[in-house]
Amino acid sequence: MSEASRKLAALVRQETLRMVYRAKASHIGGSLSVTDILAVLYEEILRKKPETPGWRDRDRLIFSKGHCCSALYATLAIKGFFPMTELETYGQDGSRLMLHASHKVPGVEISTGSLGHALSIGCGKAIAAKRKNNSWKIFVVLSDGELDEGSNWEAILFAPQHKLDNIVAIVDYNKIQSFGSVAEVLELEPLAEKFKAFRWAVKEIDGHDHASICSAMSSVPFEKGKPSCLIAHTVKGKQVDYMENQLKWHYSSPDQEQLKSALAQIQGSVI
Repeated sequence: MSEASRKLAALVRQETLRMVYRAKASHIGGSLSVTDILAVLYEEILRKKPETPGWRDRDRLIFSKGHCCSALYATLAIKGFFPMTELETYGQDGSRLMLHASHKVPGVEISTGSLGHALSIGCGKAIAAKRKNNSWKIFVVLSDGELDEGSNWEAILFAPQHKLDNIVAIVDYNKIQSFGSVAEVLELEPLAEKFKAFRWAVKEIDGHDHASICSAMSSVPFEKGKPSCLIAHTVKGKQVDYMENQLKWHYSSPDQEQLKSALAQIQGSVI
């Protein structure tokens, strides 16, 4: 189970680093923090058909933290949604692999990057599925910093009111946002208690532990009749020592020597 997802995560990290290096792009820290979550979802959890991205009965994954789309694009390419060679065009003029997630890319449900809207869209899809008796689920991957946006909290109120137990909010809680630590910019704690007070069923896990991610996601909904929230505690820049927990890597791209070092570290972490 977790061996396949761990191998996928290593490949995603490597491709993501190469993409960001070639494009001289940013947001590598948050891409590396969410990689394990994406790897488990696409390897073990999501109902999907890569050869038919618009399959009607697919589970919907909405990647709210669209600025970290390099990890999503790499995951989709490795899983066969589009050719791996297209990753080389990331961030280039004319490429559909834009620097924020684009719905033009097979497997991407909606364009994201303007933070705070995706959970509301997910709720819309969830209530539509309920009314049409569709069995597919909606997974919304959120960054912690974007929970500063009030529109999220409207959606967090809406989902339990309509008993949307077919939606899952996954918070990539790496504790660093654009201008500093989450605690310094706008403290979210106690985050789990906030979601619980809004009538969500909540679980907290290590967001890099594949077995824990898989176990939690395999038991959705966490409670019948309630939306589910998975708070995944992660590390910004995970598995690259000079990037871990460093605000710099929200904005910077690695140079050639840094890329070489990062790729070697990730390769060495694969069992």
